[in-house]
Amino acid sequence: MDEQFIRDRITELRLQKDVTERKMSIELGHSTSYIHSIASGRALPSMTEFLYICDYFNITPMEFFNDTEHTSAQQQRAIQYIRLLNDYDTKLIADMLERLYRPE
Repeated sequence: MDEQFIRDRITELRLQKDVTERKMSIELGHSTSYIHSIASGRALPSMTEFLYICDYFNITPMEFFNDTEHTSAQQQRAIQYIRLLNDYDTKLIADMLERLYRPE
């Protein structure tokens, strides 16, 4: 994992969210060129800013660095709700998903 991965991953997530560099910069509370400076290699976000970026995309830092398995926006939304459930309800959802899953 290197600096280029971080730049590329931010760009990938930004494009998935269908937001411009300018809009994302402003929504994070920075100058209009903040995200462009990261994408172009002129800067990297601080740890605090990295955590804000993860929040912006509604992902955990672990999900940010997971470059082998990406989740769609709908999957991320479902995961957010599952995290709010108690253990009993989470088990019910997992059982239902297991029943619905049909490998191709």
